[in-house]
Amino acid sequence: MFHPTFVLIPLVLILIVNTIKILKEYERGVVFRLGRYVSVRGPGLIILIPLIEKMVKVNLRTIVMDVPPQDVITKDNVSVKVNAVLYFRAIEPEKTVLEVDDYIYATSQLSQTTLRSILGQFELDDLLSERETINQRLQGVIDSQTDPWGVKISAVEIKHIDLPQEMQKAMAKQADAERERRAKVIAAEGELQASHKLHEASVIMAQSPVTIQLRYLQTLNQIASDRTNTIVFPFNIDGVKEMLKKV
Repeated sequence: MFHPTFVLIPLVLILIVNTIKILKEYERGVVFRLGRYVSVRGPGLIILIPLIEKMVKVNLRTIVMDVPPQDVITKDNVSVKVNAVLYFRAIEPEKTVLEVDDYIYATSQLSQTTLRSILGQFELDDLLSERETINQRLQGVIDSQTDPWGVKISAVEIKHIDLPQEMQKAMAKQADAERERRAKVIAAEGELQASHKLHEASVIMAQSPVTIQLRYLQTLNQIASDRTNTIVFPFNIDGVKEMLKKV
């Protein structure tokens, strides 16, 4: 014979499940009573009025989201693909439920459109060299737009900028040309400094002819150190002295 207890027990279990909720430390419950917002509860044990109150859970932990690669045309008309990573969290649970349908999806879509819009205001050179400034600007713009949803943008970081193959080759040539230019400038500066030193040495040696003879002997000594060479001089030291007298 069918006993009413077999029906009553499942109903009681269902009632308990719908009445008693346990929220973790990082969770909050947005409670509605007959469709109207009542309060934010949690963490811990939450008791709801059966069939009268409903609860929507909101996670307060930071969410890390990849922003898919976006096609961006820079201010100087260069087409690049840029992706980023977004860090955000809910700070006002009631707004994340009341003001937007799905705050995670909405934040994702907003970050993609903002990425294209903001990066399009920069030239390619600035895009590559001013990442910190661009990250801060992206964070400020997205954060101001998600604030009505109760969402706080902690950080936005550009991960990768994919340049066209032709642009990569052009930038490599430009870098090579810049390195060659710097090498020539350094070499020219070295020649200039050497010429100044030689001029100073010549002035000093002109004031003392003996130093010229000593320098001449030093040069002969350096040449003679290589025994494989045979050196023939058309004049001797006395000839050099006579030349010095005429100077």
